[in-house]
Amino acid sequence: MASSFTTHQLSSKWAKHGVSQALPIPSFSLHDLGVLGSKRSIRMKTSQKIVTISAALLEFPSVLTLPSKETYKVEAPQKNYSKHSKWNPLQKAVSVAFDMVESTLISKEKQQEFSKTADPRVQISGNFAPVPEQPPVQNLQVIGTIPDCINGVYVRNGANPLFEPAAGHHLFDGDGMVHAVTIQNNAVSYACRLTETQRLIQERDLGRPIFPKAIGELHGHFGVARLLLFYARGLFGLIDHRHGMGVANAGLVYFNHRLLAMSEDDLPYQVRVNSCSGDLETVGRYAFDEQLKTSMIAHPKVDPETGELFALSYDVIKKPYLKFFKFAKDGKKSNDVEIPLSVPTMIHDFAITENFVVIPDQQVVFKLQEMIRGGSPVIYDKTKMSRFGILSKNAENSNDIIWVDCPDTFCFHLWNAWEEEETDEVVVIGSCMTPADSIFNESDECLKSVLSEIRLNIKTGKSTRRPIIDVSASEHFNLEAGMVNRNRLGRKTRYAYLAIAEPWPKVSGFAKVDLFSGEVQKFIYGENKYGGEPFFVPREDANSEDEDDGYILAFVHDEKTEKSELQIVDAKSTLNLEAKVELPSRVPYGFHGTFISSNDLKRQI
Repeated sequence: MASSFTTHQLSSKWAKHGVSQALPIPSFSLHDLGVLGSKRSIRMKTSQKIVTISAALLEFPSVLTLPSKETYKVEAPQKNYSKHSKWNPLQKAVSVAFDMVESTLISKEKQQEFSKTADPRVQISGNFAPVPEQPPVQNLQVIGTIPDCINGVYVRNGANPLFEPAAGHHLFDGDGMVHAVTIQNNAVSYACRLTETQRLIQERDLGRPIFPKAIGELHGHFGVARLLLFYARGLFGLIDHRHGMGVANAGLVYFNHRLLAMSEDDLPYQVRVNSCSGDLETVGRYAFDEQLKTSMIAHPKVDPETGELFALSYDVIKKPYLKFFKFAKDGKKSNDVEIPLSVPTMIHDFAITENFVVIPDQQVVFKLQEMIRGGSPVIYDKTKMSRFGILSKNAENSNDIIWVDCPDTFCFHLWNAWEEEETDEVVVIGSCMTPADSIFNESDECLKSVLSEIRLNIKTGKSTRRPIIDVSASEHFNLEAGMVNRNRLGRKTRYAYLAIAEPWPKVSGFAKVDLFSGEVQKFIYGENKYGGEPFFVPREDANSEDEDDGYILAFVHDEKTEKSELQIVDAKSTLNLEAKVELPSRVPYGFHGTFISSNDLKRQI
């Protein structure tokens, strides 16, 4: 059942976790800004029009009254409200007017019932709640023995809002934070830092959230109003959205000597790991030496043999709605290949094989006009046919793309794909999710995520789909977030390592799944313990050619003791726990990660 909340209730919960709150908007007037003397209105002439603003309308009380406890050292607004000395009197006055409009908007919005997918009490409760930054802590206690081949840094991305949500909020809306465990010859350190996106920098400077949240806020008439208000602020130079609006909270990839943090609404951000201290530093928004002009999805693929990076970019407003491109090992970008789509489609992930890219065109689409009707712009279109496009990795255009229909199929993530020449098929391994839009829109139907094998015949244009695990032999459990051995990405693999998302959306352990037989080995984190994505690190120095010769790394949190740890599990044996690293602060449940070897760390740019 959806529920409303009060600012006081949410603020109390926020304070419990010791993180920064959205700073109170104080009572003030134009007199406080130094704009007015004894006058009760201001009349200013711009190059295009005369603006008259009544001071009486601009005097308004504080909307947010929050606890004063803060962990982040965010400077509170001064008496004159604006810390921007470069703002002219008109900008200061307009800023006050816009804040008044926003206050009214928030007040009205809080009178509505939030769905569970937009209610911050649901989306960022418990260990989904954010944490403050943690400078490097050295010489962490290790229980057990860390394998010699685990030498480097494990980094994992996640959503960590700097400020308390003013209204609606979805987990995916939070600012990006990277958590890093550095292991150098069994000496272990931990640090976590917010990724310094342009969005975060501006909001921190203003002392409150001001950029619209793509999922939690942009729905219905309130969403339309927020967009108009946001761009109006930009028109008057109060904010600058020209350099990106993304949060960089989803994926991580190490490519061409750079660690990149990504969300599909912006360019990547480069984050540098200090190989000595283990600290993290945001280098900045990374456009691949000005070659990349559009956003890039959060799941690019590195071919383990060629070293090339493959990626997609989608647009929700104008055609072309989808582009494919790649980067050579040295970072040189190819030309964009425009993929013909009739409507803008949500494409969070894709797959590669030895020779092809596999592009899902599924039933979750963007229809911005639905906001005008009062609904969500993210729509499950049941009338649309799901399909996969198969395109050469070296294609210069989309003329030869092969589309294969695959009815009622929605995979939020694809784990691998490969070619089987004897049957003219491309085999895709993914988790098929129902309802397709359940992550974005509230549903009475229970979410199910089924590990599936999808076969796409490039000769006949036909497809088949089957669950890999025999549900008649075991009780269904959701499998989401995971990977195969990345050294064999795009080639036929036998094993996948996937999070057991039970009880949804928590992760109680991970499963090692034999993709050929359907056999499952489970590793459960322990009583009251939950984690996230299992990351497989192959044993690089091993003589064994076995695909599963390596270790699983995963952050795990004990909800009873409120302690977090890194668990290291032998993936080849009977999933034995090899070591645990006790972490100095809470690690929230997050998204995707990667492992960077010590040798690669030394070659960072």
